[in-house]
Amino acid sequence: MNWYLVKLVFQIIGEHVTKPQFDEQLRLIRADEVEWALEKARVLGWLEQTAFENNNPKRITWQFIDVADVHKLDNLEDGVQVCGTTVQPDCPEEYLKLVDLNRAKALDMLLHESTQLSES
Repeated sequence: MNWYLVKLVFQIIGEHVTKPQFDEQLRLIRADEVEWALEKARVLGWLEQTAFENNNPKRITWQFIDVADVHKLDNLEDGVQVCGTTVQPDCPEEYLKLVDLNRAKALDMLLHESTQLSES
């Protein structure tokens, strides 16, 4: 069995949506071959389509579009890079502030979860 990294694409459709919205999700799929990984990913995306009423109440639909990408992960081990992005921000200082803010937020969430687990 092999591990594959797949990208599922959903379109978010709703009355309140003024500009088209798409959600891209990276998922791990385990399969013998790439064709089976693609099929499993498509089934997963299809099963996760949903429609619901939000708080407004407006109907929101998450419509599965397709699998946009499939990559075989050859060396699944601690610390291996599975994806990456290079950015060129207009304002590097603001970007670095955002990185620091996200790090602090993630650390705060971990500490909060740890506290909740120890209280249980």
